[in-house]
Amino acid sequence: MKKFTIYNLHVTLLFTILCFFVSISAFSQVNSRFNNHSYRPFDRYVYNAEHRFHTAIKPFDMQEVEKIVSIDTLFPLHTGSRVFDYIFNNDLIAFQTQAKDFGFAINPQFNFEIARNNGDSERNWINMRGIRIDAHVTNKVFFSTAFYEIQSFFTDYREDRIRELGYGIIPGIDRSKGLIGADNENKKGVRDYAFSEAYVSYIPSRYFQFQLGHGKQFIGDGYRSLLLSDNAPNYPYFRLTSNFWNIKYTSIWSYQTYFKENQGYNLRLPSKWNVAQYIDYSATKWLNVGLFTTVIWNSTDTLGNHRGFDFNYLNPVIFLRPVEFSIGSPDNVLMGLNGKITLWKKYVFYGQAMIDEFKISEFAKRSGWSNSKYALQGGFKSYDIAIKHLDFQTEVNYVRPFMYSHFIPGQEYSHGHQPLAHPRQSNFYESVSFVRYNFKRIFTEYKFQYMVFGQDTTGGGNYGNSIFRLYPTAAMQYGNTIAKFAVQNTVMYNDFSVSYLLNPKYNMHVALGLSHRTQFSALSDKHQLMWYFGFRTALHNFYYDF
Repeated sequence: MKKFTIYNLHVTLLFTILCFFVSISAFSQVNSRFNNHSYRPFDRYVYNAEHRFHTAIKPFDMQEVEKIVSIDTLFPLHTGSRVFDYIFNNDLIAFQTQAKDFGFAINPQFNFEIARNNGDSERNWINMRGIRIDAHVTNKVFFSTAFYEIQSFFTDYREDRIRELGYGIIPGIDRSKGLIGADNENKKGVRDYAFSEAYVSYIPSRYFQFQLGHGKQFIGDGYRSLLLSDNAPNYPYFRLTSNFWNIKYTSIWSYQTYFKENQGYNLRLPSKWNVAQYIDYSATKWLNVGLFTTVIWNSTDTLGNHRGFDFNYLNPVIFLRPVEFSIGSPDNVLMGLNGKITLWKKYVFYGQAMIDEFKISEFAKRSGWSNSKYALQGGFKSYDIAIKHLDFQTEVNYVRPFMYSHFIPGQEYSHGHQPLAHPRQSNFYESVSFVRYNFKRIFTEYKFQYMVFGQDTTGGGNYGNSIFRLYPTAAMQYGNTIAKFAVQNTVMYNDFSVSYLLNPKYNMHVALGLSHRTQFSALSDKHQLMWYFGFRTALHNFYYDF
């Protein structure tokens, strides 16, 4: 972990140096900074059907967003003071040439949060510090880099989840350095970890964009994505995007890692490759449909021979499944659909379907065959319900047992021992809903989640919850339904928060909230009521509703 962190720091510093020495021009950006579900201030505008915006591909391209709306116009605050305008309205440090052919912006990134569970004498806390630099040269070359150092202390279900994942993995981030100052009796201590992200984009024309980076992708219009989500840690990638007529086409080649059984803490993680393609077609102003395919393979085969990158998958516009079949490979191929219907400009119905393996005859018989692996999503969101800036969203996700798993270790749909789709992995169904309202710079949000999942017990049979267990080891070939044979867990999660936006440029805000979570099964019954206060720049999604 130490070597990995130092390597990421070196990469971050290299990108920083490039930003300063290759570029000193008018500031702009390509990838949106704002990827937090609770703060994407331009969503209500890009989801307006009049614009035919390809909303399923995230992070959003800010050059396309700014043709519709500018962040500078959304939350005006006229203080009458140059000093206060600087604090509440501008980037911390920004520069642009008079010709506007080069520029950069430097902003802090932080999250200082304290929380306490009802009846608990100890406080939970997060201490995150970081920096972000965005820059561009002319309108063709763009840079961004960020680095974060974090310590945290959890005594609630979040620590339970870290222990469930194993290897000291922090959900959505990476491995921690272990428990510092651990209380051996209670096995509690401070987690210390870090992560970095960066990209460089080249845009030769309005039709093509090439991007090399270290980060995440998200495909979908919902809170979750069953195709490709931002749940897993950052990873190196190369992305080609083509935008023409009413079509946006994206190909992503990424380098990822997995954990071997009993993986040593200081040993290098084995690697694998992932190629994903998504084509989104705006059929009408109110209808978008998209096709997603992805293939995963290990850098070494089952005999230990080095395979590396397979150049059969290099072609950015070829269908992956026929290629995989033609070379007789055991690679893991998944295919999916994404769709969106927008009615009366602000009522959005969306959905996804993902197939890992599927046989129509078994589906028709409703046999519960273990190899019937698919996932479904349906959702609805609307803006300005009854009053302006009152928004509502609700969605349902259904993921069959054994979905995203594979018969070869490492070729499950994951990176860094975390799922590339839903954080709960498979064998579950859930509903999750939001009510959001903002008045000027005051934001309120209520969230409710209901989930039922089948838990594979330690040392027990494989009932399809963990994607890291090989699906040929299924405890039963037939009769598999959600949580039927595994330990059935029911989770209910309520969260209410109020926040004030201090600076919209990098989402600096203060927040006060209360959350209540229950999880009960035949093995446990947990109830946690927690209040929290945070001062932060929340730009990313870190999922704690699992």
